[in-house]
Amino acid sequence: MKKFKVLDLFAGVGGLSYGFAHDERFEIVAANELLPDMAKAYSLNHPSVKMYNRDIKDFGLKNLTEDLQIKKGDIDLIVGGPPCQAFSTVGKRLIDDPRGQLFQEYYRVLEELNPKVFLFENVKGLLSMQKGELLKTILSLFESLGYKVKYEVLNSADYGVPQIRERVIIIGTKLNQDFEYPNKTHYNSNDNNIFNQDLKPYLTLSEAISDLPFIKSNEESFEYSTKAHNDFQRQMRKDSPKKLMDHNSPKNNEKLVKLMECLPDGGTPQDAPEELRPTSGFKNTYCRLWWERPAPTITRNLSTPSSSRCIHPKAPRPLTTREGARIQCFPDDYIFFGSRSSKNLQIGNAVPTFLSIALKNSIKQHLETDKKSSDLLKLIIQRDNDIKHNNVIKQDEIFDTLEYKLFG
Repeated sequence: MKKFKVLDLFAGVGGLSYGFAHDERFEIVAANELLPDMAKAYSLNHPSVKMYNRDIKDFGLKNLTEDLQIKKGDIDLIVGGPPCQAFSTVGKRLIDDPRGQLFQEYYRVLEELNPKVFLFENVKGLLSMQKGELLKTILSLFESLGYKVKYEVLNSADYGVPQIRERVIIIGTKLNQDFEYPNKTHYNSNDNNIFNQDLKPYLTLSEAISDLPFIKSNEESFEYSTKAHNDFQRQMRKDSPKKLMDHNSPKNNEKLVKLMECLPDGGTPQDAPEELRPTSGFKNTYCRLWWERPAPTITRNLSTPSSSRCIHPKAPRPLTTREGARIQCFPDDYIFFGSRSSKNLQIGNAVPTFLSIALKNSIKQHLETDKKSSDLLKLIIQRDNDIKHNNVIKQDEIFDTLEYKLFG
């Protein structure tokens, strides 16, 4: 069976493309990623994919043709989303602004390769930038290439991710039928909407990481603390290595440890004795997570209490790299590369794998429906040709019979 060919742009460690990488109907033929540690991690997890570790300005159809004999129109799907810094421009058309170059490059690669479908992911803030004019510009540019374009804001928690994480998902297609976004599978149990009855409640932080040891500051563990408690944990541990990877905590100073020890579930510095309260920090810093809720959006600062809400609900320390990976739904055998801060960047910048799987399923249905329609059209044309051919044969037979009767 012919596979749908995928190109992964701004690939990171492969979060957005994860669903496609684990479905036999798709083949990721190449990926582009600028940061060396991210590119290395991607290749460790996807050794069969040709990785172009370079500035996207130096990547395009020419490379794919020379290295993989790929021509314009051979790629079925492009996935990716330029980092949001590309959208900081104000007051000018994006395509003319050098600070929007990353988006220009995405647009250029789309134009060069002409895939049937593209998937573009970005931060929710894209909706409000330039009072919404920036999004209109982006959509119109995609439409100028002949794509039917639509967008929605998807919350990863609605698809089984133990995290509230909203992202803009733009889909462009050149196929005849409309694209349908994936249906939600989970809901907020505090929402009493009658339409939620067939859905599962949001996955909580407890359900995601409770089998990982509650180590303390500056500790490390290579063993699971318990057996898997639920389907999510069993899925994360399915092909796990003998030693638990990346479950170690940074060394925090004594005052910070004391602060973390006294915080209640979901607590803030205001819940601590005044002498332990930090003298600086934002509203969501030095805060404890909730054990029985999904995590808030995690970032590269998932192990830095001074920069985000990331303190473990049951231990006086911030999250470990492996716990961050769990919250992003990367299985325990997934490899990250480099220092702790580099690994946390790889995780914090990623799209949760469960959201990728949901999007993959919808795009797969979209592509396969088009293929079935195309195959059916070919059969109809073939049938019509056969009928015409048979009629010609029958007419020839009639003329032969008449000629024999008339002229013997």
